[in-house]
Amino acid sequence: MGYPKSIGTILVPIVVLLVSMNYMPCKAQLSATFYDDTCPTALTTINDSISSAVSRNRRMAAFIIRLHFHDCFVQGCDASILLEGGEKAAPANDGVEGYPAIDAAKAAVESVCPGVVSCADILAVAARDASVGVMTKP
Repeated sequence: MGYPKSIGTILVPIVVLLVSMNYMPCKAQLSATFYDDTCPTALTTINDSISSAVSRNRRMAAFIIRLHFHDCFVQGCDASILLEGGEKAAPANDGVEGYPAIDAAKAAVESVCPGVVSCADILAVAARDASVGVMTKP
């Protein structure tokens, strides 16, 4: 006793579609050169600020990475964890540290290129730089 033919004619195209979706090329939207024209010193400014924070307190690297994780865990990496009264005050984010380092990086970037670099990008670059910075410093 097998499946009726109608189920097979529906199931086979669905399986083929699902399998082929794994092999479809996609173009990533992230780019290390995104701000090269609009704010060429953005990444360097963030790196300098985060490196300074990590050199003062090596645990800051972990705080920033955790902050980025908590931001991305709920509805994507949108920097909503930095908003006062939003995710920042949520019980699940209680104990998350690293806000002063991100605020300092944001202020540094804003002084160079006001209104150009998003908070989400600053947080993502800060997490990247914090992880690299702690790995390369003795």
